[in-house]
Amino acid sequence: MICFPNAKINLGLHILSKRTDGYHNIETVFYPVNLCDALEIVPTKEGKTGFTQTGNPMDGKPEDNLVMKAYHLLKEDFDLPEITIYLRKQIPVGAGLGGGSSDAAFMIKLLNDFAGLNLSFARMEEYAGRIGADCPFFIQNKPVFAEGTGTVFFPVDILLQHYHLVIAKPPVSVSTKEAYDQVKPHRPAIPLKEIIRLPINEWKNHLVNDFEPGVFSRYPEIEEVKELMYAEGAVYASMSGSGSAVFGIFDDRICFGLVSDLVRRNPYSWYHDLSC
Repeated sequence: MICFPNAKINLGLHILSKRTDGYHNIETVFYPVNLCDALEIVPTKEGKTGFTQTGNPMDGKPEDNLVMKAYHLLKEDFDLPEITIYLRKQIPVGAGLGGGSSDAAFMIKLLNDFAGLNLSFARMEEYAGRIGADCPFFIQNKPVFAEGTGTVFFPVDILLQHYHLVIAKPPVSVSTKEAYDQVKPHRPAIPLKEIIRLPINEWKNHLVNDFEPGVFSRYPEIEEVKELMYAEGAVYASMSGSGSAVFGIFDDRICFGLVSDLVRRNPYSWYHDLSC
């Protein structure tokens, strides 16, 4: 069985407060985008579950990959068969696009179908939440307003399918811990739930990612990508999550084409013509 775990972008991200458990309360809108890894599982006769990863390089031991953590988490409660797991990475690492979290969540869904576990969305989200704060979103994988640690969801009515999306990642990565170390939690004057209802051409002046000032001060090349998006006609541009990827939303094919041409002129990883 094979599936294609997709990335997400954050439309706004407010860091509200630090919790007693060490995590932070946030508010954000998670929005799925069509930049995908490939994840396949097949039965094995080797007697032991194996893992092979190709594509974009990743640090760490294979057994520490979140896909393997998802497998072993479910195996604690269910009689899962031994399998061989193949993961091809295209979503960049350290980019704020949720690639690892998506892989883990899709692994839970894949195992649910493969082994006939008949788990509900709520149960799969609970398992995903044990792996990481971004993971539960990818179980239902639709636009949501998220609060708490990013695991409490509410429906949100955002339609971007008529726009064009470009994602660019400079050759730097930002760890989540590093990004949080530069943030001073606060409550914004206008809640994100209200800002996100504004017309998209007003987002530039109101919809912010609280990680940006601290990350931009350390990695000015990330801010330069955002400025480049606006210079080429983006309706809205922002760093996604804790970075380092930046996305631009375009409503004009001509502007979108100009940005696509930048693929040949800049030493970044570019992903364009993605469905919004």
